[in-house]
Amino acid sequence: MSDLLDDPIPGQNMPEYSVSELSGEVKRTLEGSFGRIRVRGEVGRVFTARSGHLYYDVKDDRSVLACTTWKGQVSGLSVVPEEGLEVVVTGRLTAFGAQSKYNMNVDEVAVAGQGALMALLEKRKKALEAEGLFAQERKKRLPYLPEIIGVITSPQGAVIKDILHRLRDRFPRKVLIWPVAVQGANCAPEVACAIDGFNALTPGGALPRPDLIIVARGGGSVEDLWGFNEEVVARATANSEIPLISAVGHETDTTLIDFVSDQRAPTPTAAAELAVPVRLELAAWIEEQGARLSRSGADAVQRRAQRLRDLSRALPRADSLLDSPRQRLDQISDKLPNALIRGVQTRRLNLSETTAPLRPATLLRRIKDDATVTNRLAARLSPALDRLIETRRERLDIRANGLKPLRLQNDLARKTAELQALSQRLSTVAQTQIKRLRAQLETTERLRTSLGYEATLERGFAVVRSKDTLITSKAQAAKASDLEIQFHDGRLALGAKAAAKPTAKPKPTPPDQGSLF
Repeated sequence: MSDLLDDPIPGQNMPEYSVSELSGEVKRTLEGSFGRIRVRGEVGRVFTARSGHLYYDVKDDRSVLACTTWKGQVSGLSVVPEEGLEVVVTGRLTAFGAQSKYNMNVDEVAVAGQGALMALLEKRKKALEAEGLFAQERKKRLPYLPEIIGVITSPQGAVIKDILHRLRDRFPRKVLIWPVAVQGANCAPEVACAIDGFNALTPGGALPRPDLIIVARGGGSVEDLWGFNEEVVARATANSEIPLISAVGHETDTTLIDFVSDQRAPTPTAAAELAVPVRLELAAWIEEQGARLSRSGADAVQRRAQRLRDLSRALPRADSLLDSPRQRLDQISDKLPNALIRGVQTRRLNLSETTAPLRPATLLRRIKDDATVTNRLAARLSPALDRLIETRRERLDIRANGLKPLRLQNDLARKTAELQALSQRLSTVAQTQIKRLRAQLETTERLRTSLGYEATLERGFAVVRSKDTLITSKAQAAKASDLEIQFHDGRLALGAKAAAKPTAKPKPTPPDQGSLF
């Protein structure tokens, strides 16, 4: 009897829910418990669907609330949510059972203040724009078909796979990948270092310099993408001599590198499409152009042949072309003898009329008159030359009198005194400047000494090494066979080197040296 009444497994008699029933109960509980509420926070990602519905996040420093405004409610909003805007949203809390998520249906948005991150971003954007880093005329043209493409992104994730896959499909090219952190504190310095590193490579060297750089990252929140809003990344992009494509985030994500880069791609896949053309389409286009050229040449030859045939039909027969010239030749041949006789007679008459005035007495008289004029001019020439020479001699004497040795000596002495005065002033200025530069050098040296790590050692700190390796943890010290401790006044060897003589104070070297790669 007890077996019929007792529940052999605790909870076995509880009612069973289907997944849809449970989702409905959760939705009714949320909507019934909260009703219409108001929430204050900063707007995160904003996405407008093709249907017209508006999806966005409202967040604070610890949590994120997904919000939805339907297409019919968007027109009633007094303020359209924008990323980074601090707002107060009003609506109803509901659940989306298909994904086990809850969100807020917002029908009213009011501005509460500007987000700190977006305010900083806007300030930084205005400063860089004022410097001309966003100017269109400074942007470089992308190469049509780069030989080598440098990609700056994380080696893990789908971004690099999408880029390589898209390049392989369109036009395979050599790709150099510079791995960097794409979010967090190390993102900005590593991305800037990667851009500078690609520009520092030698074209055609052992590690060739790329013809195009792609900076890529997947989508994320403003905080995740903040490394690409840092000024060091924007300036490295602006100083890049290699054309650069930014493909950070999705199409709705915007960072400072997008404004400074030579070309912005909405997605990493789109960046690969901008970098190279489609090889098959290019080959098809070349083949099509060759076919068009062949057809155009054949058509041109055919049209000219047809035009030649048409023109040849309009020409008369060769015999008929010679009839008129032959007739004119016969007429001219008949007139030629008489014309020659008349020409000789006419020229004889003209010769007689021209030679009639030419008598010997006339020529002799003309020669005599010309000789008289020549003699008169010759008599006047000699006095004129004497007067000209005398005038030039007087001018020369006047100028020679002005060139006195005493005047030249005085002028030379005055110029020498001026030169000595200028030399003295120059020497005084040079000595003053040398003293000022020496004082600056001494000040800089004192500053270097005070900021060096050896000054820290004088305050009681020490540097621990093992065979030139910096020891920073207890575990490393336990594994090391020997240790060397550097104090401000020298080094002390422990372990295998304990018997060695303490070394002299070393030259200042940084305790940790990194490598570019």
